[in-house]
Amino acid sequence: MIRVTVLGLAIDVQQRPVILLGPVDDALRADKAMPVWIGAQETASIVAAIQGTSIGRPLTHDLMATLLEATGSHIDRVTIPQLVDGTFYAEVELSTPNGKHVLDARPSDSIALAVRVGAEVWVADDVFDEVAVETEGTPQPTEEEEIAEFKDFVDHVDPDDFNIEGDKSED
Repeated sequence: MIRVTVLGLAIDVQQRPVILLGPVDDALRADKAMPVWIGAQETASIVAAIQGTSIGRPLTHDLMATLLEATGSHIDRVTIPQLVDGTFYAEVELSTPNGKHVLDARPSDSIALAVRVGAEVWVADDVFDEVAVETEGTPQPTEEEEIAEFKDFVDHVDPDDFNIEGDKSED
C-alpha cells in the first residue's frame, strides 16, 4: 500500500470533477499522481474541508465526522484496495468502542471524510501504478511553480489517457 495525499481538485476536459492523489514518502512514485473522478457534491465537501471553510450548516461528511466523535469512534485509515472495470473501491477502517470494523465505501466519500478527520489515505500499489500519470515534477519547486504545473496538468489531462473504459466516475 502507498500512503497518498490530496494534491488538488480540478475539472477534466469533459467538465467532470477529478481529485489527484499523490504519494507520500515514495521516491519511486514521487512524480506521479492518481486521478479519481468524483461527484460535484464530494468535490465541494473536499474543497471546504481542505480550505477550512465553514458552510454554515453541516454537510453529510461533517455529520459523519460528528457521529464518529459522538460515539467515541475514529477512522484508523481509508484504503483504496482495488479497481474493477474502471470503478475504484474504498474501505474505511474504523475503531469503535465495540471493536474494529471495515466499511465498504465510495472513494470520494472516504476521502472527504478522511480530510475532515485527519485520517491517512492509502492506495494499493497495483491500483496506483495502473492509473497514475506522470506529473513532470521539478526539484523543490516554488509554490507558484507547483500551482502553474498543476494547472497545466489539469488543462491537458484527458480521461482516455488512463485506459479505463466507459464512464470514469465512480459514483
